Amino acid sequence: MNRYQWTLIALLSANFGVVFFDRNTISYLASFIQKDLGLSNTQIGDITAAFSFAWAIAGLFMSTLVDRIGRRKLILVVATLVFSLASVVSGFAATFIGLLGARLLMGIAEGGIMPITQTLIASDVPHERRGLAQGLTQNFGANLLANWLGPLVIVWMGTHYGWRNAFFLSAIPGVIMALLIAWLVREPAIEAAKPKPEPGAMLRMLADRTILLCILISTLLVAFLLVFVTFTPLYLLNVRGFTPQQMSVIMSSFGIASMAVAFLVPGSSDRFGRKPVIIVASLVGMGLPLGMLFMAGDSMAATIACIIFGATLSGIFPLAMATIPSEVVGSARTTTALSLTMGVSEIVGGVFAPGIAGRVADAHGLTSALWILAGITVAIILLALFLRETAPRALARRG
Repeated sequence: MNRYQWTLIALLSANFGVVFFDRNTISYLASFIQKDLGLSNTQIGDITAAFSFAWAIAGLFMSTLVDRIGRRKLILVVATLVFSLASVVSGFAATFIGLLGARLLMGIAEGGIMPITQTLIASDVPHERRGLAQGLTQNFGANLLANWLGPLVIVWMGTHYGWRNAFFLSAIPGVIMALLIAWLVREPAIEAAKPKPEPGAMLRMLADRTILLCILISTLLVAFLLVFVTFTPLYLLNVRGFTPQQMSVIMSSFGIASMAVAFLVPGSSDRFGRKPVIIVASLVGMGLPLGMLFMAGDSMAATIACIIFGATLSGIFPLAMATIPSEVVGSARTTTALSLTMGVSEIVGGVFAPGIAGRVADAHGLTSALWILAGITVAIILLALFLRETAPRALARRG
């Protein structure tokens, strides 16, 4: 890959990291917000679900618009600025409805960011390096900024300056990234030949078994991540008795491990194939819920070890959501295919999973969230068994 391609990967990965930093802020501040606004676990889950719903709907509609009119760079810059504004609005929320509305605005702004981002990557990076490139773009920045530094920085800001100021401060990086994208990123070559509108394109994509399986796997991955990020901090605080500072360190270990996974899992899939890597990574990821249920206890070191095992699942996200779908459809329809995969997964996995998990946690305790994570992982493994291989090297070896 050339210099511009690496610059593009680094910049767009950092931008998505800022996006996920803002998205996860509410999870790490949940205990502060619950005390201040008097929210239940169900309401915290509903806020997360509402955000996912807005993200998904906006992504689906925006993708069709972008594929028809182009201007991916401009739309990406505007969306980045709007979600930064939404973070500020979240800090002013005084009621459950106010916070819900602010998160809906943020979801609308962020909906098309990742499909557009991965389309920019797919248009400039060679096919044989696409797994690594899209894996780094979707995983490295998100895990560096949101999953590693996020818990440490957000909890520290919430403890010392209050949860409202934490929202205000988290908006600043988004403005900086919007300016950098406007300056350094160029419109992809596919803008020169925009495809004609094709009614029913999404329905035809759903008829492809590989696309459908990617949607189902992506749905489960989103459900896993949101249940994990939303309720694991509360579980560590309220069930295991860790302090907020200890909880932040434990949760940040997910980000550290996921940064390594951002190289290993997608990069390995370029060499060994998408399907076997997804299956192996899911099996390793079972160590998170099962380890925390049966082995970790109140040991901080053992709990961190379980989190690190679970981080392997983060490496599957770009494969199921971006790499495999982009290998099935042409470059002109990549944004639509990716938005379909990400949009449906956010609507189903992102909307229903946190709300259901919150209600189950209120009824049966926060430990039930770990059983939900275990069930989700088993389902991912079963679906992956039916995937069709799309990696160029793996297909070449088969002749």
